[in-house]
Amino acid sequence: MKIGELARESGLAPSRIRFYERQGLIGSIDRGLNGYRQYSRGTRQVLEIIVMAQQAGFSLDEIRNLLPPHGKGDWSKDRLVVALKTKVAEVEALRCRLSETQAGLEAVIARIEATPPGGDCFENAEGILAGLRDQTKTG
Repeated sequence: MKIGELARESGLAPSRIRFYERQGLIGSIDRGLNGYRQYSRGTRQVLEIIVMAQQAGFSLDEIRNLLPPHGKGDWSKDRLVVALKTKVAEVEALRCRLSETQAGLEAVIARIEATPPGGDCFENAEGILAGLRDQTKTG
């Protein structure tokens, strides 16, 4: 199939498909006598996997290392499971950091809301920051 048809079927722009090709993610592409790229039916599936992996937080390098060479051949089940478990651990670590950040922001909001109206904004900020530093040391 030509790139236009693949773009319609995959929902990706032709430029993005060509980008993935340049990055070595969709393997070698045949060219017809007219010079047009000819993609196999399996390329659409590989593109879908690439997009889903990116949405799950995988980088293009990580995806490249997981895909079978040139988009063909057997998948390495063990490598895939290890990569997925690693990504789950990374997501969990990020979730914890985000939760801590959220709690910190909520504490700042509470302290700001609790400060009396008026007064110097810089002095109020200094008091809030000092309180947060104390909280961090004891927490």
